[in-house]
Amino acid sequence: MFAYHDHFRKELSQSLSRGIKTAFSVDVPWEKVYGLLGPTPSKEAGDLAFPLFIIAKEAKTNPAQAAKALEAALTEMPSFVVKKQAMGPYLNFFFDFDGIAKKLLPGIVSGEHFKQKLTLETPKTMIEYSQPNTHKELHVGHMRNLCYGDSLIRLHRYAGFDIVASTFPGDVGTHVAKCLWFFKYHYSGVVPATRKGAWLGTLYTAGHNKLEDERGSDKEVTNREQLTMILKQLEQKSGEFYDLWKETREWSIELMNEVYKWADVKFDVWYWESEVDSSSVKLVREYQNKGLFKEDQGAVGIDLEPYKLGFCMLLKSDGNGLYATKDIELARRKFDDYKIEKNLYVVDKRQEHHFKQVFKVLELMGYENAKKCHHLQYDFVELPDGAMSSRKGNIIPLQALIENMVKMIKENYLARYANEWSQEEVEKTAQIVAKGAIKYGMTRIDPAKKIVFDMSEWLKLDGESGPYIQYAYARINSMLNKLGAPASQEIKIEAPQEKELVATLMNFHHVVQQATEQYKPSALTSYLYDLSRAYNAFYAECPVGSAAEPTRSSRLILSRSTAETLKQGLALLGIDSPERM
Repeated sequence: MFAYHDHFRKELSQSLSRGIKTAFSVDVPWEKVYGLLGPTPSKEAGDLAFPLFIIAKEAKTNPAQAAKALEAALTEMPSFVVKKQAMGPYLNFFFDFDGIAKKLLPGIVSGEHFKQKLTLETPKTMIEYSQPNTHKELHVGHMRNLCYGDSLIRLHRYAGFDIVASTFPGDVGTHVAKCLWFFKYHYSGVVPATRKGAWLGTLYTAGHNKLEDERGSDKEVTNREQLTMILKQLEQKSGEFYDLWKETREWSIELMNEVYKWADVKFDVWYWESEVDSSSVKLVREYQNKGLFKEDQGAVGIDLEPYKLGFCMLLKSDGNGLYATKDIELARRKFDDYKIEKNLYVVDKRQEHHFKQVFKVLELMGYENAKKCHHLQYDFVELPDGAMSSRKGNIIPLQALIENMVKMIKENYLARYANEWSQEEVEKTAQIVAKGAIKYGMTRIDPAKKIVFDMSEWLKLDGESGPYIQYAYARINSMLNKLGAPASQEIKIEAPQEKELVATLMNFHHVVQQATEQYKPSALTSYLYDLSRAYNAFYAECPVGSAAEPTRSSRLILSRSTAETLKQGLALLGIDSPERM
């Protein structure tokens, strides 16, 4: 699927393919060799390693002997390879980073390096993410889904995929009824003039808690009847609660849009749970008439036990659908409306079984694209003292979090610029750094692992954080502005720190490919951290402004290449790079 975008690795692969033919009379396409090349265990062992296990098996020899034989057979090597050495079952290669830099850095500085298409195939892919519920407050936990999904969108588009970004908010259901119930029957205050969407979340929490407190009391039956009546009006789309729902729903949408605007997130299409309610029931009835779905005591579903997925219920005995019902109809719309070939769902790990059932049902319904549906699951965000819950009210509201972060950034990092910068620049930079801290913090952990949110840790300038990477970029940018343009375009790479920096820069697209293929933006965050550290090591040992020419110009070019790569990498995470900080 991905192109062979690394010209250095491609050239080496072609040489290896010819050498394998010479040494073993075995035809191994260079494309296969390209995929087998990998990192060495240490810099002392070389810069790239080729394993001989597969080749040895075909040549009927042991891998260590094969490595030595191949070493001897490789008489013509690319100019950037200065040494080859068999090390056990591997043939390792040592690079001339001066030669590599001369070819690599000009393209990075000009921007051409970042314009190449990384994919051979570009299947039309929809990525669905950020499915918040209306009538609830958005909190820090919602940001993991948002940041994860947004980074996948950016990575796939950068790689060359045809991407449709979608969201599927939950705007109907019991949580809505609880909010409206408390609003109508138990709230006696006034509606706030601002932040109505967040305020609805407090009503939902209050409503849920009150219903729980009155469970088992003489009020329980009345409460249940009132909730049923509210849900009935929403289903029938008529009545005072339906009118109240329409009004309050807009407050929630306004809140969502505020968050998306702040996070620089845009969706190509918005699907709504309320819009697929009736059509999802109709779809199930259609396939029930075709004999695929069966009715039992008024309920309708399908036995997936032959696939070890249990029974999937699609209609309750009252004729209403469930989550699976709506997701099946939603998938149908995606397939029909956008002709997508691949369908990715960014949803938490609790829904693993749910999506396995949905994808299997779609397959049995005859949708071939069901085999290209994938659930990208992730673990939760917790506070240091435990899990968050909107029902219990123990959450960190997102808007309050942003405000606190901005305040802390202004006080700890930007106060010294109070007389130098405009208030507008201070505010803008504080927002950029806050966004960077949240987005980097939410994407740097492997999706399978839990995140423990700690604001002070995420804002550190001396650890693996968004502000650390942003600060590295800002420092380089400030230095370059101060020193001016290089006097020449001559590139001369000699110091070990320079070589390490070039080696890291040349791996950028490998990391982007890895992050995209494996759906793990954490690969990119780690890379950016390593690149920032490599530059700091270079800067500590290799003077730039005071160096003699042509070394001075060469190091300016190397610094600019690092800054541009950091900026591009941060952009793929949806993070801005402040010009100064």
